[in-house]
Amino acid sequence: MKVRKRKETMLAVALVMTLLLTACAGGKPAAEGQNAAAQGSGEQAAVQGGELTFALATSPDTLDPHRSGLAVAVRVIRTIHDSLVVQLPDHSIKPWLATEWSVSDDGLSYTFKLRKDVTFHDGTPFNAEAVKFNFDRILDPATKAANAAALLQPYKSSEVIDEYTVKLNLSTPSRAFLGNLSQALLGIVSPTAAKKYGDQLGQHPVGTGPFKFVKWDENAEIKVERNPDYHWAPELVTNQGAPHLNGIDFKIVPEEATRIGSVQSKQVLAAETVPPQHILTLKNDAHFQLLEANTVGLPYTLFFNQDREPWNDVKARQAVQLAVDVDSIVKTLYLGTYQRAWSPLTPGTFGYDPSLENAVKPDIAKANQLLDELGWVKGADGVRVKEGKKLTLHYVDGTPNREKRNDIAVIVQQQLKQIGVAVEIEITKDVRTVVYTNGSYDLYGNSQVNSDPNALYSFYHTSDPNGRPSLPRLSNKDVDEWLEQALVEKDDAKREELYKKVQHYIIDNAVIIPVYVFPYTVAAVKSVTGLSFDTLGYPLFNDVSIQP
Repeated sequence: MKVRKRKETMLAVALVMTLLLTACAGGKPAAEGQNAAAQGSGEQAAVQGGELTFALATSPDTLDPHRSGLAVAVRVIRTIHDSLVVQLPDHSIKPWLATEWSVSDDGLSYTFKLRKDVTFHDGTPFNAEAVKFNFDRILDPATKAANAAALLQPYKSSEVIDEYTVKLNLSTPSRAFLGNLSQALLGIVSPTAAKKYGDQLGQHPVGTGPFKFVKWDENAEIKVERNPDYHWAPELVTNQGAPHLNGIDFKIVPEEATRIGSVQSKQVLAAETVPPQHILTLKNDAHFQLLEANTVGLPYTLFFNQDREPWNDVKARQAVQLAVDVDSIVKTLYLGTYQRAWSPLTPGTFGYDPSLENAVKPDIAKANQLLDELGWVKGADGVRVKEGKKLTLHYVDGTPNREKRNDIAVIVQQQLKQIGVAVEIEITKDVRTVVYTNGSYDLYGNSQVNSDPNALYSFYHTSDPNGRPSLPRLSNKDVDEWLEQALVEKDDAKREELYKKVQHYIIDNAVIIPVYVFPYTVAAVKSVTGLSFDTLGYPLFNDVSIQP
């Protein structure tokens, strides 16, 4: 099977989109997710020059795409790094740094023809050797790759056929692989820069993208400047050449009121992650515009750690599931601007099962009954006790209070008092150590932006004993088989059914508590035109210009 430039691939991952990173029902294409003013901006002639100031909600962890684990980092990474292919809103896969590709009959190898006119920002030529270097680098344990390693699976090796032809070999067929190659975390870095900077590449990123890295003042700002040689933009954007902007100044402004206030005072021209209480105000203000994109992948989800008692017992987890009033949490904190999640997948993702909506409703009486059956008896202080041990749930969350997630922990703590569960909340700056290294949590929340339901694999398949454990520590033979079959299934209808089985098992067995679907929002002054979003909902700046 062969895919040529500007032709749809027959292996396009069948996804229902729009994101991230790390989401509302029916997912809308980026243009539909923008308000009328933003849609109309494309009719205005682009203005050359100027610098866009764009306020980020948190600081990136690194600008090395292969080592990053944060959606906020991708906002910047995508300006600096390109990918082999691009995914369009209709879910088709189109050329980018690769011009065409063929897939072996057994699905175990992809042969890519590459552009011959691309150069990295440091002058290094882009070629087959560069592609091989990048994907082998992700596999190298010394790289300490984060999300990129999961996205690249089941990649095994590369073969350089000639200077501009590379063959990627897989250990098993994968319906998700081609789509994953479009993601920014599998963006192509300069081999020269990677060798030069080593572990510090994230502070000195070098790619082939529309903007070049200038500087990063930690916790303050990141600057990128126009790449004047850029002429290989993907079909996803209108401007195929160098950006209209001279550069972008990403300001790091965690405090919500300050971030949005800086747009309203026009100290910055755009800011991300608009607080719910400001959304209606901005929509109704003629001086500003609100741009929105729905996320796909995994919604914000609370994961039980099944390695810890009593949460390894399904009845204990179901008791919590029935006592947590998610509707109340979402309505109270997000004022109708976030959609409640019901499944381990967001509604815009291929395979999402709408039959799970409204399937679980609060039932305090049933929750108490389940804990009674397990022998947990309420003490004088209202906390349940069994064999001299109090029923406590260690709830871990990170700082800063992103999307009011710390507030969710407080509400859950209050709600679980009704059934005699004492919730101990730990807010930490070091989630990596507490959660991923030490596993010191009973409940922890996370989400992931992803274009394919295979994202479920790294969260719910039995973990590799030599790898990092999954968040729920789930190990179930049926779930493993369904996930493995879905990864290689060529029939979309059968693939969808497999993912529905996985979703039902996860909810029926209270492996998680899905909370909300994150809508990525950007507030901007009216003079900013051309801002759009990719299939995952990350902002694209190729077409942006600042009107006088």
